[in-house]
Amino acid sequence: MPKTDISSLLPHELEAYLAELSEKENVKIEKFRASQIFSWLVKGARDFSEMSNIPETLREILEKNAYISLPKIKTKLVSKIDGTVKYLFELYDGECIESVFMRYEHGNTLCISTQVGCRMGCTFCASTLGGLVRNLTPSEMTGQIIAAQNDTHERVSNVVMMGIGEPLDNYDNTVKFLELVNLDKGLNIGQRHISLSTCGLCERIKELADTKTQITLSVSLHAPDGERRKKLMPIARKYGIDELIDACRYYIEKTGRRISFEYSMIHNENDTKECAEKLKNMLSGMLCHVNLIPLNPVRERSYEKSSKQAIDEFTAVLEKAHIPVTVRRRLGSDINASCGQLRRDSAKNMPERT
Repeated sequence: MPKTDISSLLPHELEAYLAELSEKENVKIEKFRASQIFSWLVKGARDFSEMSNIPETLREILEKNAYISLPKIKTKLVSKIDGTVKYLFELYDGECIESVFMRYEHGNTLCISTQVGCRMGCTFCASTLGGLVRNLTPSEMTGQIIAAQNDTHERVSNVVMMGIGEPLDNYDNTVKFLELVNLDKGLNIGQRHISLSTCGLCERIKELADTKTQITLSVSLHAPDGERRKKLMPIARKYGIDELIDACRYYIEKTGRRISFEYSMIHNENDTKECAEKLKNMLSGMLCHVNLIPLNPVRERSYEKSSKQAIDEFTAVLEKAHIPVTVRRRLGSDINASCGQLRRDSAKNMPERT
């Protein structure tokens, strides 16, 4: 039988798992061992042998039946400009993902990945160039936080699920991650300190809304109308822009939370005054915020970032309509801190698998 990913278990699931092991191995395992083991996992234990207050017999049983999934740092880049740290993490099966550690006045933020690769096909994104390899488990998501904290010796107080992958395409594992990361005896990161970025899977947005979650939903919009969006984002061929906006309104109604719309500013694609006017008309009156993102060019694509003048003029149109808008400050510019390219470069240098 395959070993159990023990790091993905919630405390009550861990208790139940130990009860199963007790019966299977015909040995008594006290119920309180679950909380001890969980505490070790949150601290970042990589091996059961590190769990010094766990009996040796139990450690051997765990080693035989379970495994700990904690990413290893394969590459680490540190910005000389602002101290931003970009990690290329290697997973248990040799696959790699990226995370970015950013320091702000309000606390440290970690941008995590939710999949190895991505199948959404957005034409301006490096993460999707190789397609989807597999989903991340809940433990591989929490593991990015634990590994970053252990490396920096600083607490991560905010999480943005904006790295490699589409979180709502890995829905069940994403929801379980949100439970794990929120636990008082776990990483204890509140839902209001978590942002989830989606390209717009409408059914999943509504399903997430029905959980009454308090996370911030960030929707990758990137265009003010359906035709432009279809050119940039293949998902727009399945979900029209009106359907997406309806799903966003549903999310706001169910959760009472403001939606954040991400809008990459791409030269001569979506950055004209006409585009700004269309976006203003579409979002007018909605409980939302617009985050304009100067494009980070991808080598394999021909897109260029908008000029400062174009961004300023676009911003002015939204501000005049009293739509909250900010221009994302680019951290780690000297280490290319946006996600996808580092993993892609690493994959190119790996031998082919048979």
